[in-house]
Amino acid sequence: YQPRAASLAAEIKSGFNVEPKLIVGKGGCFEVIVDGKVVFSKSDAGRFPNDSEVINAIGKLSDIV
Repeated sequence: YQPRAASLAAEIKSGFNVEPKLIVGKGGCFEVIVDGKVVFSKSDAGRFPNDSEVINAIGKLSDIV
């Protein structure tokens, strides 16, 4: 999942001017967490997110977008 995570991290960096931290996990996990809040969980959704849905979810949490 690393290429997909790196692409999403670049979008987050560009959109919010922050440096995302990528953490390698096990068992197919893919989660986006902001300030301790899960923005997206692949295991909960059963799929990968679209970059735009993660960006929108982060924006709703932070009132930046």
